[in-house]
Amino acid sequence: MASTAFIKVSDLHKSYRDGEGNILQILRGASLSVAKGDTVAITGASGAGKSTFLYLLGSLDRPDRGTIRIEGAEISTLNGEQSARFRNDTIGFVFQFQHLLNDFTALENVMMPMWIRAGRTLPLQREATALLDEVGIADRATHKPAQLSGGEQQRLALARALANGPTVLLADEPTGNLDEDTSATVCDLMLRLNREHRLTLILVTHNLHIAGRMNRRYVLEHGLLNPAHSSGPNG
Repeated sequence: MASTAFIKVSDLHKSYRDGEGNILQILRGASLSVAKGDTVAITGASGAGKSTFLYLLGSLDRPDRGTIRIEGAEISTLNGEQSARFRNDTIGFVFQFQHLLNDFTALENVMMPMWIRAGRTLPLQREATALLDEVGIADRATHKPAQLSGGEQQRLALARALANGPTVLLADEPTGNLDEDTSATVCDLMLRLNREHRLTLILVTHNLHIAGRMNRRYVLEHGLLNPAHSSGPNG
């Protein structure tokens, strides 16, 4: 494991106000160090702040206090435009609800982040098709999300997450809506992509079997991240 952390989170605090104006303290000093190419699972009770932590890592939200460094860059202080550029260049997201664009084909869904970054050019179609092939659904390129199974939709979400060559993959309950066999298949795929693309994978999940396949596992409770018992190697 590298001596210098690829991702370094220190003393992260985050709170929100509820509908009655009460302050809800979600994170109370959470810290985490992750080496490049590592796989990490974060588990914990519903409402513990797992998704909040992941969104802060992905620069979708900002902490009240604390620092987040990825590849040595401090991301918790970026402005809106800088955050958008950072996400597009560095982070791939996969969610429980895939947020696919229902009016577009599978191929167009993968191409969308590329279009946003580089504009509509012919080579993007070849690159997007290659990604669909990598996740095993190249034959579904012209199908829209509603025509795909749940497992195929999540494969499509993974292909889209890889569209701009990220170094970090953040997955929020990616198997939450899938049956056991399909969950295992999607997990296999994420771990293969982790190895082949040298992706740093951080996964939030309630599924302890999936969590156990990551190199390291943490439990988020009382606003802090605590190491869980060691799990087996990925794969």
